[in-house]
Amino acid sequence: MGKKIAKEVSIAIADAVAQCKVDVISAYPITPQTHIVEHLAELVNNGELDAEYIPVESEHAAMSACIGASAAGARTFTSTASQGLLLMYENLFIASALRLPIVMVIANRSISAPISIWNDHSDVMTIRDSGWIQTFAENGQEAVDLIYHAYKVAEKTLLPVAVNIDGFTLSHVIEPIELLDQDLVDKYIPPLRMKYKLDPKKPVSIGAIGIPEIYTEAKKAQDEALKASYKIIINAWRQFEKISGRKYQSVETYEMEDAEVALIIMGSLAETAMNAVDYLRRKGKKVGLVRFRLWRPFPLRDFIKSIGKVKALGVVDRAVSHCSTGGPVGIEVRSALYQSNKRPKVVNFIAGLSGRDVTKEDFIELFEKTYEALSKRLKVSYEIYGVKE
Repeated sequence: MGKKIAKEVSIAIADAVAQCKVDVISAYPITPQTHIVEHLAELVNNGELDAEYIPVESEHAAMSACIGASAAGARTFTSTASQGLLLMYENLFIASALRLPIVMVIANRSISAPISIWNDHSDVMTIRDSGWIQTFAENGQEAVDLIYHAYKVAEKTLLPVAVNIDGFTLSHVIEPIELLDQDLVDKYIPPLRMKYKLDPKKPVSIGAIGIPEIYTEAKKAQDEALKASYKIIINAWRQFEKISGRKYQSVETYEMEDAEVALIIMGSLAETAMNAVDYLRRKGKKVGLVRFRLWRPFPLRDFIKSIGKVKALGVVDRAVSHCSTGGPVGIEVRSALYQSNKRPKVVNFIAGLSGRDVTKEDFIELFEKTYEALSKRLKVSYEIYGVKE
């Protein structure tokens, strides 16, 4: 393993991408991900990374270039956020349907309007059904580790992987981060050998038209591939633990052994929520925390197991699903519970939009509101928390 060095998270992510020996980087600058691809451009320019760097005219073009490069057998990378992700939208579905192992970092950021450069999960939640494998980091070390994991998984499953980091909250902070030694990276991520690729010597068709007689079957095959990726994802984390000593799971828990009430969350706010759990535990409250590391494929069995015997769940979403029954994660959680024999009460909170602070005291209040669900029938299934009267 390598040494721990204090680095800006975006720079450390770029260094990890370089260690994975990417062949093609295609990107367009957008806050707050720009530092990642800027540093990769420096590494290529300085001769420290042997890769093609393609400065394109838009995020749509960035993903188009990644699709072409990946289809030709190159290891590819891009990064984006917010409006940039939306501009890529069409091509995201193409990348996954063509089974291309592209890796992308999304520095999660609010979607306009009103214009906002700050963090929430409204961008990534628009692509939850795009066919990409999707993971979430809580801190800088996890962000770096998930890069290594992404390439391992993408090239084993032949599916694209999106690594989500909270914009600014993670992307622009400096943390002690340990990069793997290069020999361990080389062992963990072997050279890319794609069985089917664009090659003039062995012509194949990629992206042919799907007439009604085969389109459904193609979508079914894609869905089965994404479901099957779960075992590969878990196995890749187990292999990573062996070489790094750092353990990751699809659903991670905190103080859930005897919890009666729990919050569910993703991303960097989880560490603040843990402080609230510690405080309430000292007060005698049996509370806990459930965190999704893996968002797609949705880890149904792991989630059901993680909640134990809780009586009430508070789902903390960081995106609005307008005029629905809750936020995107809340809707998913209720659907998952419907498929199990567990029936805890569920209340959904929308919090932290556009980077608004969610403090330890706020999380304590969210726990208290979740406790209230045990004693009374809630009039609404969710609330947008933190609205100033």
